[in-house]
Amino acid sequence: MSKDVGVLSYGVYIPRGRLQRAAVYAANAWFAPGLKGLAKGERAAANWDEDAVTMAVEAGRDALMGFARDEIGAISLASTTLPFADRLNAGVVKEALNLSDDIAGFDAGGSLRAGASALIQALNGARAAPHLCIASDLRKARPASEAELNQGDAAAALLVGKGKPIAKFLGAHSVTIDFVDHYRAEGEDFDYTWESRWIRDEGYQKIAGDGLKAALKKIGLSGKEIDRAAIAISARGAPVLLAKLAGIRTEAIADTMSATVGDTGAAHPLLMLAAALEGAKPGDKILLVAFGQGLDVLAFEATPALLEHAPRDGLAGALARRKAETNYHRFLFHRGLLDLERGMRAEADQKQPGSTLYRNRKTVLALMGGRCAKTGAVQFPKTDISVNPNDHAIGTQEDYPLAERTAKIATYTADSLAYSPDPPSYYGMIDFEGGGRMIAEFTDVDAADVEVGREMRMVFRIKAVDEQRAFTRYFWKATRAD
Repeated sequence: MSKDVGVLSYGVYIPRGRLQRAAVYAANAWFAPGLKGLAKGERAAANWDEDAVTMAVEAGRDALMGFARDEIGAISLASTTLPFADRLNAGVVKEALNLSDDIAGFDAGGSLRAGASALIQALNGARAAPHLCIASDLRKARPASEAELNQGDAAAALLVGKGKPIAKFLGAHSVTIDFVDHYRAEGEDFDYTWESRWIRDEGYQKIAGDGLKAALKKIGLSGKEIDRAAIAISARGAPVLLAKLAGIRTEAIADTMSATVGDTGAAHPLLMLAAALEGAKPGDKILLVAFGQGLDVLAFEATPALLEHAPRDGLAGALARRKAETNYHRFLFHRGLLDLERGMRAEADQKQPGSTLYRNRKTVLALMGGRCAKTGAVQFPKTDISVNPNDHAIGTQEDYPLAERTAKIATYTADSLAYSPDPPSYYGMIDFEGGGRMIAEFTDVDAADVEVGREMRMVFRIKAVDEQRAFTRYFWKATRAD
């Protein structure tokens, strides 16, 4: 493997909502008092209009900051909670990111190490063109379960390829064993988990321990050389156990973010690698360990290019953009675990014709507007006739991406009459920087956030779900710019 192949950039997305574990325990203590020991800190909790695809888009946007999107040669999306079983989920992300049609794409799943496995494949094949590797998970857990408290929702993206990497790829090692520590059958909502002591002794200590030692030997590193060990196993004590077995210094063990984010499933290895890169310095050797029906181990060395890496949200920005959530019932409703009376206004048919979506995919999924090459007038949506009142020029429109442009609220409404999973529904007219305006729904906002002149940014979200045909519709919404 050539030393000039590695990580070119990284991106992180963590939902704004942070469910307080104490609130979960308070609601369930009557039934499960044993959860008290887990009722500390918070976990990332996605909004009703988020899923593995929308979070992947946001992580991808963060990773691509400063990079030419037409140079990306491949995109992959790893998740155990992909919304579509037979539709390329990575393809939806590709459209939202406005990447070229001449691009390879694939989904990866079936294991919590799917993100790390996809990353290995991306690195092995990234010599021809950069590969955007994304992992994203939004898992369900039974109410009053340990998993409900321990899990979290997030996405992370790594752009890998040749050039001037911020972290050189030193090598990888994989072990594949059908070790059933947990599983979820097709069509089921929840995982079934086996006994924790057996998982620790047979899974972490033997399978992961032996695999980690073999990986270091294969890559040509000793445990003492590792400066940052991103061991993506949230079980208490497991990272320390593995580090000890491999001779890795205790101070090199990275925070698993259990107290602030939770275990984010297939996204967790890439999330921890992004965190390690964010805090690394040139020369640091970084080890990534992902467990799930075997083991993936990857090694990197941070380069001086890390110091020149363009600022981005990253982990620090994602952690800072938070709102403490104590409404446990709202969390359950948004997860589809509490069946509330939605009323007749929720019965509207949400059918999305596939032909219309295909023909307008750039408008709908990429938020592509138009700019008149003659007058400079910007509009959304793009049409054959310019909206310039002084010159309705015909055939002069060129593509004008709006997703990355900030906007300001021109008018707004708070609607408590129409159905919304998170009432009241906020929407209004927004004016984009540089021209163009549209009516947009607002998301992740409170009453104090919505005022005329407030700066907003666009985010890719679920527009509605066609429950009759099991189809998720996506579009762009406006949220706080800070």
